[in-house]
Amino acid sequence: MTIPRTASAAEETRTTAAAATAAMLLFATGLPSTDAAAQAFPARPIRLMIPASPGGPADIVARIVAQNHGEAIGQPLVADNRAGAGGGIGAEIVARSQPDGYTVMISHSGPLAIEPLRQSKPAYDPLRDFTALSLVAEQAYVLLVHPSVQAKTVQELVALARARPGQMNFASGGPGTGIHMAAELFNLVAGLKVVHVPYKGAGPGMGALIGGEVDLMFNGISSALPQVRAGKLRALAMAGMKRSNLLPDLPTIQETGFRYDTSGWYGYVGPAGLPRPVVARLNDALVKTLATPEVRDRFASQGIDGIASTPAAFAAFLREETAKWRKVIDASGLKGD
Repeated sequence: MTIPRTASAAEETRTTAAAATAAMLLFATGLPSTDAAAQAFPARPIRLMIPASPGGPADIVARIVAQNHGEAIGQPLVADNRAGAGGGIGAEIVARSQPDGYTVMISHSGPLAIEPLRQSKPAYDPLRDFTALSLVAEQAYVLLVHPSVQAKTVQELVALARARPGQMNFASGGPGTGIHMAAELFNLVAGLKVVHVPYKGAGPGMGALIGGEVDLMFNGISSALPQVRAGKLRALAMAGMKRSNLLPDLPTIQETGFRYDTSGWYGYVGPAGLPRPVVARLNDALVKTLATPEVRDRFASQGIDGIASTPAAFAAFLREETAKWRKVIDASGLKGD
């Protein structure tokens, strides 16, 4: 007996239409069509964007985390250093990458909370174009001077800079980086006119300071400590609210009489639209990584505090940091130089 094809054709049409509708809904929400893709993640190595030059504080933090995070998640994290534009070059690559979890970034505050605020036409929105994964670490900044600078205390440096307005200069890892803003904030609270000299990364900036091309610089303690101990640079003060166990005799800037508090932080993000299971997988592996004795000990030896968070908590932190630095940028007139 021949079965009429009209009924099965109609059923096939309905099935096809339903599948198409489901696919459209899944595309609109940005979620994978099944849990299989998320369960298999990651199936290949993950690109880890580091929006800074090798040897700087962000690079040090990222490389301490990368190996153990790769082991925890089951695939290697392949470092890709892209310095320039205050970290914006690397950040823009991540913002425009596929939201599949295979491109992520450990970033300092510059690309995520500072540099886009300075631009009249930013290449990306730090709150809209990334998926927050976790806070990673916090590191104290140190105020450093070249040994030729005739100042051994913060008060002496301030007096010297006030006597020579516009004649002294400071290095940074590029406009809009955290260490650039640390120096601009110091200019603001101390009433100084120390001139900004940007370099393509904190590492080249430190090289310029050691070579005497510039007078002073703020940098993370992990990068500063070897140079201070070798006598190549002089440390005047810690930038945060507490002294460092690694330099216990060094006062904070606050202790020297100025209302000043800032530090470097590092966070882990991916492009906007990462599927929730992928976000959970990346975050879970990072939390485990930061809890390992090896990572804790390596961070402690560098004066770094490992800080894991939930994605939601890090997203809220990014909003707070953006609001804070917007006020400083507006007050200092630092738009788009």
